[in-house]
Amino acid sequence: MTTALPAATLSIEGDIAILAINHPPVNALSQVVRESLVKGITQAQADPAVRAIVLICEGRTFLAGADITEFGKPPQSPSLFEAQDVIEMGHKPVIAAIHGTSLGGGFEVALCCHYRVAVPSAKCGLPEVHLGILPGAGGTQRLPRIVGAAKALDMITGGLHVKAAECLAMGLVDELVPEGQLREGALAFARKVIDEERPLRKVRDLDDKMLEARAHPELFAEFRKANARKFRGFLAPEYNIRCIEAAVNLPFAEGMQAERKLFLELVSGPQSIAQRYAFFAERQAAKIPDLAADTPLVKVAKVGIIGAGTMGGGIAMNFVNVGIPVILIETAQDALDRGLAVVRRNYENTVKRGRLSNDAMEKRLAMLTGSLDMQRLADCDLIIEAVFEDMTVKKAIFSQLDAIAKPGAILATNTSALDVNEIASAVSRPEAVVGMHFFSPANVMKLLEVVRGAKTSHTALATAMDIGKKIGKVAVISGVCPGFIGNRILRARGLQAQAMLMEGCMPWDIDRVLYDFGMPMGPFAMSDLAGLDLGWSAATSQSATIRDVLCEKGRRGQKTGAGYYDYDEARKALPSEVTQGIITDFMQRAGHVHRKISDTEILERCLFAMVNEACKILEEGIAIRASDIDVVWVNGYGWPVYRGGPMHYADSIGRQVIADKLKAYGPLMGADFKISSSLLQN
Repeated sequence: MTTALPAATLSIEGDIAILAINHPPVNALSQVVRESLVKGITQAQADPAVRAIVLICEGRTFLAGADITEFGKPPQSPSLFEAQDVIEMGHKPVIAAIHGTSLGGGFEVALCCHYRVAVPSAKCGLPEVHLGILPGAGGTQRLPRIVGAAKALDMITGGLHVKAAECLAMGLVDELVPEGQLREGALAFARKVIDEERPLRKVRDLDDKMLEARAHPELFAEFRKANARKFRGFLAPEYNIRCIEAAVNLPFAEGMQAERKLFLELVSGPQSIAQRYAFFAERQAAKIPDLAADTPLVKVAKVGIIGAGTMGGGIAMNFVNVGIPVILIETAQDALDRGLAVVRRNYENTVKRGRLSNDAMEKRLAMLTGSLDMQRLADCDLIIEAVFEDMTVKKAIFSQLDAIAKPGAILATNTSALDVNEIASAVSRPEAVVGMHFFSPANVMKLLEVVRGAKTSHTALATAMDIGKKIGKVAVISGVCPGFIGNRILRARGLQAQAMLMEGCMPWDIDRVLYDFGMPMGPFAMSDLAGLDLGWSAATSQSATIRDVLCEKGRRGQKTGAGYYDYDEARKALPSEVTQGIITDFMQRAGHVHRKISDTEILERCLFAMVNEACKILEEGIAIRASDIDVVWVNGYGWPVYRGGPMHYADSIGRQVIADKLKAYGPLMGADFKISSSLLQN
């Protein structure tokens, strides 16, 4: 007998009911799914022939999390809490059969079931912290009752996806069943529950792990201290910690009340709004309006990379990590050996940290081949040029590639600022040329700016976006302009920072304000980290800028122990009297008078200049949409995700406010500074 429900079917096999949810694409806990859960479980509980219930899902995954498109809208009955109560408080055992990813609200439903089985490929977790919220349906109260407070703190504040084998070891699932046999395995487990007359095991009633945590109340303070740097600026991790404290110290019902109160504070607050915006913005970035879904792609089975420096080696790691062989080209054997050694060292460090096995490392390294012969690129499907930023050199390389690369190969440049159209002019097939701007370190940073040239084909563009996703990058389309999206905006901020130095502001003042805003570091600390001599030449330097003088004095950043800052043995940055003296000297020669600049002015001039440049980028069509600019800055430059990105930030405080402030600062912004027309129209 089978009963059809709005998003499920209920069938009976002997004395076991199977409630199968089927709501593509991911069985999200929308109203229709919650209704099906309540109706299906209630009907099975009422059937006297039924002795156990299996909750399973069709499609690619178990119940996904809450439908976040419902956030901020009037609640629709039944609530998730009602569905959970029907499962947990019933008089017949419910077994969750998990495949795919059981995350967020879906996992909270599984925790209300009396038993859980899973296939080995399944993963479970509570990743709500990444949306600026907390598990709002009992996850913070039930999870620590199974795994203990310490493990729950790691899982929930880290938003971890935990593999099925680890879930079994922690007691989150009761049994693993063979891959591809979830239904049969779940039915067999349900039969054991019936035959062995196992009790209704309600997670809410477990207390052993809570007793352990109550005996060590210092756990929470130690956890906060250990993670202070990682959690800096974020509200959600702290609120999650408070909820787990409540689970340890309060009865279940009171803990649930505490969780609900803190959830509602977060979900309506600016941080969660910004983080949910960023979540959708990242997915939107993959959509290119004039690119058809069926655009032909080049199958990338082998990649060539020209340049074995820091960028080239890092880029290569991305491809071998996903099983795509790479040929790495250099002009000199010592440079090639050095580059390959750096890649090996990077992997060895990962092995030491326990994140990679030695066998896996050797398999990846075996897919990376070095050569001094450009002809070895002839069978590559994608070739990425990753040499230093010199147009003459890049055009010469592309001219060579034109004669070597096979028909249909994608020719990409990793330039961070140069004209992709000019680079493409060096080949007879400019439609094959696309920018693929990786960010350093390329094996770590998530952002990939895919630069669309005037003649870049749809296939080249779609292939670059597709391969970016395959290697785990967040790819964003940019048009051609100096610096593209990210570096062009960075330059606008840098001009204001430099201008304020000439008004008496010190580098550490500017860096402190931007760090307090949520940036990982300010512009001067970032310059010291990268090296002040990047793009600087001792042969041509004429003491024209503060940076020139610092480099001439051997102060070239952290690597020399001094730059804008002085550095101690531990590379801790310290304000520098030398730098202050150089700045003062430049001011005096330019006839500038020192004035006190407030933190507010520092922040506004830096950030509003960024917003202004971002608006121009939109006006010129360099970025497809405002949210793409935010994706670039969150993933490539450390803009705090809880502030959404420069454009989201601008909308949150009002673009008219920004325009008025920029007008008020007037000449301080620079002689060439112009307010964007879209800001002026607000």
